[in-house]
Amino acid sequence: MSRRDALAVALLTREYPPEVYGGAGVHVEYLARELEKLARVSVHCWGADRSPGVRPPVHAHQPWDVLASGEAFGAALQAVSINLTMAAGVSEANVVHSHTWYANLGGHLAKLIHGAAHVATVHSLEPMRPWKAEQLGGGYGLSSFCERTGLEGADAVIAVSGEMREDILRCYPAIAPDRVRVIHNGIDADQYAPDMATDVLERYGIDPSAPSVVFVGRITRQKGLTYLLEAALDIDPSAQLVLCAGAPDTPEIGAEIEAQVETVRRRRGNVIWLDQMLPKPEVIQILSHATVFVCPSIYEPLGIVNLEAMACETAVVATRTGGIPEVVSDDETGLLIPFEPISDLEREPVDRGAFVREIASAVNALLADPSRARALGEAGRARAIEAFGWDAIAARVMDLYREVIARP
Repeated sequence: MSRRDALAVALLTREYPPEVYGGAGVHVEYLARELEKLARVSVHCWGADRSPGVRPPVHAHQPWDVLASGEAFGAALQAVSINLTMAAGVSEANVVHSHTWYANLGGHLAKLIHGAAHVATVHSLEPMRPWKAEQLGGGYGLSSFCERTGLEGADAVIAVSGEMREDILRCYPAIAPDRVRVIHNGIDADQYAPDMATDVLERYGIDPSAPSVVFVGRITRQKGLTYLLEAALDIDPSAQLVLCAGAPDTPEIGAEIEAQVETVRRRRGNVIWLDQMLPKPEVIQILSHATVFVCPSIYEPLGIVNLEAMACETAVVATRTGGIPEVVSDDETGLLIPFEPISDLEREPVDRGAFVREIASAVNALLADPSRARALGEAGRARAIEAFGWDAIAARVMDLYREVIARP
């Protein structure tokens, strides 16, 4: 039996191309590609059936129609139904690797039913995102149950940053510390590389000859877009503010952000809001031409989007929270904004005004010194290539698989 055939790995995930809207989906896409060089890999995901013949093979799962409901908790019940079908479909795997609460319960059930080793990667923690009660209602209690059950029963838990490891152990003290390993997210620096063409910019009305401040992310409390919009009123108005922001968690937060954008347009101007999740090549070109990329997150286990900006040779202004300082080196690849939350469970900044002013000040400092911004961007790409290659990350994951299988 070859080394590649010795392990059968099933990756369980909500997101997988072409249905990717967040960092966890990006992570699984590239991890699957690299792991397939080392083991027999299959992917179990949510959504529409994928094209036959893709590598690695993909099995799409849909929720039980009988659970469809207009209530917020209906989505969480549907998630549980998908976990059941995922668990039933991985009988040939000897390692099941789940990603996020949307798949953790499936990994746990597969361990119970099939005797597979269960490895879980934590991309975020439900106890650290209390605002999700606004989105899920009673489903937040169910999502928390799925996460807790999956993580506490896993053979190994992967934290995507050292700070995330500390959060896991604090939120779930029943997990033994020696079962939690830090393996960072990665970046494909061949794909995420400077694209100096301008066709995408021209299509969206972005002036390639003018400075731009770019945000890329979902419209969710976690990503802190509301703080950037407040800061925008004090950001040099000659710079274009480009917001690649879509997929709001709730209609309410979508309406809130829309109102803020209109206020910024009225008082400052020079705002381009692309209210959709853009294809990867378009994001790469927009990032490549940005003077500054801003990540104002109030909770971020690592922040793949910062790596993506760095790989595109763009200076980063980001919050000093979670795993972000493990990616963005302050004053070397970007500028970090001090952040003190009210508490772990209430991630609002203690001093909202000061936080907003710090964002504006850091962005303006780089807009006023383009050569410094370029130097930070060049250093960022070098760091992304050196420290965050997916091949090395996949090798570490494989070592962990072998370790858990070898345990008595």
